[in-house]
Amino acid sequence: MPDGKIYNIPIEATIEVMGGKWKSIIIYHLQEGTKRFNELKRLIPNITQKMLTQQLRELEQDEIVNRYVYAEVPPKVEYSLTEYGKTLQDILDQMCSWGIRHIEKQKKAKG
Repeated sequence: MPDGKIYNIPIEATIEVMGGKWKSIIIYHLQEGTKRFNELKRLIPNITQKMLTQQLRELEQDEIVNRYVYAEVPPKVEYSLTEYGKTLQDILDQMCSWGIRHIEKQKKAKG
C-alpha cells in the first residue's frame, strides 16, 4: 500500500486491504487458525498458486497476515492472522450473514 495515500471515504481503505475475490476468503479461513500454504490451496480450490502467493504477500505487507518460516528442510511455512488482522472478524461475520440472506433471496426468486 502506498505511503501517505489519501482516501476520500474510509471504505476505500477497507476495500484496498480486503478487496478482490480472494483476500476475504483467505482471511476467513485463517480465522479458524494457522494454515500452511497447501492447506489454504485445498480450502480455496479455484485459486491459482500464483494468485494465492500474491494475495498472501499483500496481506502480509498490510500486516493482516503473519508468515512464519521454520528453519528446516524442506522449508515449512505457516500463515496466521495478526492481532490487527483479527480485528476484521466483525466485518467478515457481517459479510457472511449478508451472504446467507442473499443466497436465500436468490433461491426464493428462482423458486
